[in-house]
Amino acid sequence: MKLNLAKEAPNCIENKIREIQKEEVQNPPAEVWEWKADGKIYYYFNSACCDRFSKLYDDKCILLCAPDGGITGKGDGKCPEFTGEIEKTLIWKDERNKNE
Repeated sequence: MKLNLAKEAPNCIENKIREIQKEEVQNPPAEVWEWKADGKIYYYFNSACCDRFSKLYDDKCILLCAPDGGITGKGDGKCPEFTGEIEKTLIWKDERNKNE
């Protein structure tokens, strides 16, 4: 199935999005953001709810860390130390209705 992405992403990221589409609609809706920082590209997946961790992958789909979420809302503390600004672009949002 062809995904409606705002910009191109690696196949492994597209496959993760397809997996999300097979699950129930999240609240808040699932989103995937491209982060550009320090000359590298990352992919941020928001958390499904409340105290769950978000996930940050590199461009090879290796899970690096949880930038936010969890009990404290501050993630798992394992993310890279970004030295510059992070350019964030929404590349996909689950537009399905909760009742579908």
